[in-house]
Amino acid sequence: MTTALITGANGFTGRFLSQELARSGYDVIRLGSRPLPDDASGQSYTCDLLDRDGLISVFAKVRPDVVIHLAAIAFVAHGDVDAIYRTNVVGTRNLLEAISRSGHIPRSILLASSANIYGNTVAEFLDETINPAPANDYAVSKLAMEYMARLWFDQLPITIVRPFNYTGVGQAINFLIPKIVDHFKRRLPVLELGNLDVIRDFSDVRSVVNRYRLLLESEVRGETFNVCSGQGHTLMEVIDIMERLSGYRPEIRVNPAFVRANEVHRLIGSRAKLDAAIGSVPDISLEHTLHWMLSDS
Repeated sequence: MTTALITGANGFTGRFLSQELARSGYDVIRLGSRPLPDDASGQSYTCDLLDRDGLISVFAKVRPDVVIHLAAIAFVAHGDVDAIYRTNVVGTRNLLEAISRSGHIPRSILLASSANIYGNTVAEFLDETINPAPANDYAVSKLAMEYMARLWFDQLPITIVRPFNYTGVGQAINFLIPKIVDHFKRRLPVLELGNLDVIRDFSDVRSVVNRYRLLLESEVRGETFNVCSGQGHTLMEVIDIMERLSGYRPEIRVNPAFVRANEVHRLIGSRAKLDAAIGSVPDISLEHTLHWMLSDS
């Protein structure tokens, strides 16, 4: 049985990835900075990413076949900038050093970066060759993590993924789509949003974790891949779908407090490189994802 160690396993993505890997026959080991609740997905360990010695001990004990590093501060508007850089850059470096010093090298290591590193680059579809132009501290931290990770490419079998926006049941409501869905569920009269003119490439979390697994099982190493749908949706499209699904139409207001100064306005990815590596995988439509989220009690 293949042993997979997931950092951030109790987060939104980690929970779905744990299920995806367990269904595919993996022995899933979960690593978190706080004690994780027991579930059917396997063992768990508690260790902060800033604790290098603790990480070395975990990896020497577990000796995983594959590692998926999801643990990060993933909210763009997170208030503690120092924590963003410590967790996303220093924490990832500690992880790679711990793997290298543990005495066991996995066959594949997947590091989650972010499509936010592209910033406001003007292109119809963003591919992996486009020069990054990060527009906020979160994006800068993820790009710095990528550059740091490349220092380890000759020692470790690393693959970097740049997921574009994705969502699903269980995502925190401080993210945009869950906030909108929650509003429609409660049928509140007014929905306050920030920039209404943004265009995003939305995927279903179940599609994202499926592609992560396929990358782990591929032969590619030392490469960077967009993980995306390749389709852009405006916020008003999302709201139109929600109105159709719910039979409810709230008043939409722009709240200046929600408008970010460094907002990325258009973010649509090309997944040609990913499809070439793992094959074309059918997408779950945005409408299907929103229906799933709206129907969840």
